[in-house]
Amino acid sequence: MVLEVAILAVKSGLESDFVNAFHKASPIIAGMPGYLGHEIQRSIENPSRFILLVRWNRIEDHTVGFRQSAGYLEWKSLLHHFYNPFPQVEHYEAIAEG
Repeated sequence: MVLEVAILAVKSGLESDFVNAFHKASPIIAGMPGYLGHEIQRSIENPSRFILLVRWNRIEDHTVGFRQSAGYLEWKSLLHHFYNPFPQVEHYEAIAEG
């Protein structure tokens, strides 16, 4: 399992619109091959900052399967205009569990 982590800096004043758009976009990512689950959380200290965590079977399910899909174009049109700056995305794998 691979964990995709993205810190999302949403433009001030657009947080509610972003949350609504994210709810519309969620089924897009949830329908992708290799998708295992996701969650989004909002910062308490900085309400314009969100963290997106997506669990994928393999990194290629995200970097190739999702990003090269027609669904990604829809995801992008729904969400990418909210970000400033554009998020940096990293992928992680577990090395220990507790």
